[in-house]
Amino acid sequence: MKRMKNVAWSVSLAVMFSLLIFSGPVLSQDYPALQDVEDVKAVFDIRSGDPENVADHLFLVHETFQDKAVRSADSEPEFAVVFMDKSVMLLSQNRESFSPQEREILQKADQLMSAMAEDGVTLEVCLVALDYYGVEADSVADNIQRVKNGWISSIGYQAKGYSLVPVY
Repeated sequence: MKRMKNVAWSVSLAVMFSLLIFSGPVLSQDYPALQDVEDVKAVFDIRSGDPENVADHLFLVHETFQDKAVRSADSEPEFAVVFMDKSVMLLSQNRESFSPQEREILQKADQLMSAMAEDGVTLEVCLVALDYYGVEADSVADNIQRVKNGWISSIGYQAKGYSLVPVY
């Protein structure tokens, strides 16, 4: 009886270790492109000035960041979102020019960006674009880092091995 318990325990342990060791390849079977990928790094270039479009894309970025297939790589995924062009107008807390429906969407996007930042997604805003569109840098949430030039930041991420994902 004791021998059977030891065998059952050994088999259970072997199954648990197998699941831990092989869970990455199993999860990445749905995405052949992820097989043998050790690091998942992406920079999302957001330029749209449409609140609903940006909110939808931010949701998808966050879902992708949390996806088990992306997390099956050897290391934690590294995601950055760089807001450039008209998208910077959506980050300002000064929202008088938006409709009530758009304000509601932007409020949900603010909550989503807070959750993303807490999860480790880097959020950046281009100061050149803020200046161009007359958006005060102080009106942008503190969890969004200010960078002088979003293009230079994007170039830097790509030089570090981040994949560029354009969101226009």
